[in-house]
Amino acid sequence: MKLLVKNIGTLSGLNTEKVRRRYGEDMSVLPSINNAWLSVIDGKFSDFGPMCSDDTAAQRTDDYDTIIDAEGGMVLPSFCDSHTHLVYAGSREQEFVDKINGLSYAEIARRGGGILNSADRLHSLSEDELYEQSMTRVREIIKKGTGAVEIKSGYGLSTEDELKMLRVIRRIKETAPLKVMSTFLGAHAVARGMSQSSYVDLVVNEMLPAVAAEGLADFIDVFCDEGFFTPEETSRILEAGARYGLKGKIHGEELAPSGVVEVAVKHGALSVDHLESMTDVDIEMLRSSDTIPTALPGTSFFLNMPFAPARKMISAGFPLAIASDYNPGSTPSGDMKFVVSLACIKMRLMPEEALNAATINGAAAMGISREYGSIGKGMIANFFITDPIPSIAFIPYAYTTPIIRRVFLEGKEIV
Repeated sequence: MKLLVKNIGTLSGLNTEKVRRRYGEDMSVLPSINNAWLSVIDGKFSDFGPMCSDDTAAQRTDDYDTIIDAEGGMVLPSFCDSHTHLVYAGSREQEFVDKINGLSYAEIARRGGGILNSADRLHSLSEDELYEQSMTRVREIIKKGTGAVEIKSGYGLSTEDELKMLRVIRRIKETAPLKVMSTFLGAHAVARGMSQSSYVDLVVNEMLPAVAAEGLADFIDVFCDEGFFTPEETSRILEAGARYGLKGKIHGEELAPSGVVEVAVKHGALSVDHLESMTDVDIEMLRSSDTIPTALPGTSFFLNMPFAPARKMISAGFPLAIASDYNPGSTPSGDMKFVVSLACIKMRLMPEEALNAATINGAAAMGISREYGSIGKGMIANFFITDPIPSIAFIPYAYTTPIIRRVFLEGKEIV
């Protein structure tokens, strides 16, 4: 199938140099062409250029099966959301009210709410019911411009229910049109009635072998933070995951400095996520690694917490990623356009920096930036067309305006 998109106001997020992530000051670079065209062959970007050229593929319209007129709208690569928990049961709006009344995330967790609440709800749902609920959210984020997503388990907290979640994620991989990466997060919280040490034994000795036996996960994750899992427990779990070929992606420094950056660097984690309590010492430690720091501004917004020190990370030359953290308790939204706005408004990123953090660097934080996160020849044709807008800066500026007009995944329009 050959597709041509013509009359593009601005074609942004181009990648002619096969860049796999953007670092530091280079994050302010968002290669673009004004008044452009874009061609797709068999689900991959094949070429692009300015409409004003006399000798371009855009002039040879007979070569294409489908021709789309962008009518002056922008074209950008789809968002790559590298941290979500969108497979969950029900909602937790009562905890939202509790937060309004002054209870903290940690206090709600100690009362049996939070992750344990979601685990109780998930236990009572069948795989089919969980899949249907989750696919509603998947369809929602696709319409909002996301073309690649990482989904974690972690609301099971038993071998049977963790496998249930991961099988649902596998089913989403097989049936949804976007790219899906799967993460085993058995160490999200301690199951009811278990000591922490016994639960870690369960994760390492029972859950992990069962997950690996079915090939259900691409990554392994641990919530290493105050009141959750220690750096020593995190190291043990990551080492066990590595024996099964699972690379680490770690939650940490959300609630307090926790030593998670040191663990991430030591184990070569692909990403370390949250970082709201990141210190200058952590920043120096991260310099020696390829681990991608991933900020989750939606979490800070919803929980009224400090935001990750994104400007410091960019100044240090890091390839910062941003993600939604879509989950029922601390971030019930997968709207990556809003995440980009928050990154600009609250973390002082420039629009180009925020968009790179949400696309190419988000793809890098999932290990898929060779094919996703930017527009380059031979890459997967995941992109969206906006209404005509005046500039790139309008995207985060108009933070509630629904600017996305048409969505394409693997070169096919998603209706």
